[in-house]
Amino acid sequence: MDGSVLVTRMTDPDWVPVMKRAAGIVTDHGGPTSHAAIVSRELGVPAVVGTRNATDVLANGAAVTLSCAEGEEGHVYEGLLDFAVEEVDMATLPATRTAVMVNIGSPAAAFKWWRLPAAGVGLARMEFIINNLIRIHPMALVHPERVADPEAAALIEDLTRGYPDRREYFMDVLATGIAKIAAPFYPKPVIVRLSDFKTNEYSHLIGGGAFEQPEENPMLGFRGASRYYSEQYREGFALECEALKRVREHIGFSNVIVMVPFCRTVGEADLVIKAMADHGLVRGEAGLELYMMCEIPANVVLASAFARRFDGFSIGSNDLTQLVLGVDRDSEQLAALFDERDPAVTTMIAEAIGKAHAAGIKIGICGQGPSNHPDLAEFLVDQGIDSISLNPDTYLRTIPIIAAAEQRPGKQA
Repeated sequence: MDGSVLVTRMTDPDWVPVMKRAAGIVTDHGGPTSHAAIVSRELGVPAVVGTRNATDVLANGAAVTLSCAEGEEGHVYEGLLDFAVEEVDMATLPATRTAVMVNIGSPAAAFKWWRLPAAGVGLARMEFIINNLIRIHPMALVHPERVADPEAAALIEDLTRGYPDRREYFMDVLATGIAKIAAPFYPKPVIVRLSDFKTNEYSHLIGGGAFEQPEENPMLGFRGASRYYSEQYREGFALECEALKRVREHIGFSNVIVMVPFCRTVGEADLVIKAMADHGLVRGEAGLELYMMCEIPANVVLASAFARRFDGFSIGSNDLTQLVLGVDRDSEQLAALFDERDPAVTTMIAEAIGKAHAAGIKIGICGQGPSNHPDLAEFLVDQGIDSISLNPDTYLRTIPIIAAAEQRPGKQA
């Protein structure tokens, strides 16, 4: 399959092993926040998504060239075209006052991009490790007796061979994966987000069908913080916490910061913080810092109250844009309306930054916006944001934009 381009209607988490082997990816459906777009960026694989008709137009075995270097739209050209390679001397990159970090999903990506002079990892997604390395629903390891599907039970038996306690399999593989992400960047901060699967994604994990109920709108359903203190998932959350504790206190990567996603209310924040403490992750102990994703309008409106409970915020511009504008971020029909630069969204971002600084805590951004839109990066600099976390493949081209924005007259110091 070397050199082959994957052409498909769409991808989901089950496709990742194939996506890793592809030289490029083209899909009929999806937008900039679709599974194919997010995972291809993590893997460093060029992808053109949402073409609508690629599976009809592109013939199997045809020679094509993918280009993602010509602005916001990718192109698929007939034939194998010549291309130029630009080499960059890292020593020539301008210094910035804003901490410029990178988003990392997989251990392999961490070792691929470690040479970038990043200020750390602004977002490490736990889901990638769970989906691709562990593969089993955590509750299926806590309660294997509830897995009625013989095929799933056999897969669990095979994957956990050598672990008398199946829960140990989850904690060991997750801790090792997180440690591999933290290692290349030590002692710089590595912000690890707790699991943020939607129910449909959890159900695709091995054994997941026994523990997940279908939802009409998983994007707004049982996800993020709501899971961690619930009876349905709290035992699985305990495994996540133990893995993080091992990474920080036993393996020794105290640079790992833990981040809570999709926290809807202040009361929910208190419940999650208590659940974490019950499982051995206590804010302030052993230098542990807790961050919260700022991605729901309520997070911005009540930012001062949330700030009393966390050490920092990280703006998730994908979900914030979705919820401010009421636009399904996965909808192809509404893709033109999904824009992090919309005045309603930038007003919320500016308010979040101002409230965080007034409360004396750090605030960064780890969403897709600054990687896609240089003008949004300039706006964030103007607002005095503390850190911007970029997709690794956009890091080199965005650093000069941030540095130039910092030098403009009237820029906040």
